[in-house]
Amino acid sequence: MAATIKIRPVQPTELTTLWQLGFSDPEAAWTQWNGPYFHDQLPTQHDFETIIGPRDWLIRQHNWVITRDNQIVGSVNWHFVDGDLQRWLEVGITIYDQAHWGGEHIGRIALTQWLTHLFAEVTTLPHIGLTTWSGNLRMMHVAEAIGLKQEARIPQVRFWQGQYYDSVKYGILRTDWQTK
Repeated sequence: MAATIKIRPVQPTELTTLWQLGFSDPEAAWTQWNGPYFHDQLPTQHDFETIIGPRDWLIRQHNWVITRDNQIVGSVNWHFVDGDLQRWLEVGITIYDQAHWGGEHIGRIALTQWLTHLFAEVTTLPHIGLTTWSGNLRMMHVAEAIGLKQEARIPQVRFWQGQYYDSVKYGILRTDWQTK
């Protein structure tokens, strides 16, 4: 029987579990694919449970969890690229444990649910985007598999482990999403 993949808001009682799964290990495999050239620091447990989790996951709900058979396995998110103008929305997705990468298409299912939710419930904007890098072939494949179009490719602007990569931008119009 196939696993049940869903997205949903995190519950306040799950913040510690979410931090342990997603942010407790700075060497986690997902950190090597999620914009590693930015060298972002993962939040401490205290900061996540008292500031980041409540603000970005509970109050503003810019982040939801992905569950597989009711167990948290990842997250989806959205943000405005253009800040206070709020006309350019982009999404992201992370599957924390690499044991869940691949075969079950968790990313594909969750990202499809997320875009459907955002277009229906969160924004009236005509476009949603996703930015990745040419070193993240899995993310490029997921974006294309759910119908996002490559809209831009900026050559050799991401530097990681001694090599330059392209920044790759995908997106879809509301009208195209609704007719898929």
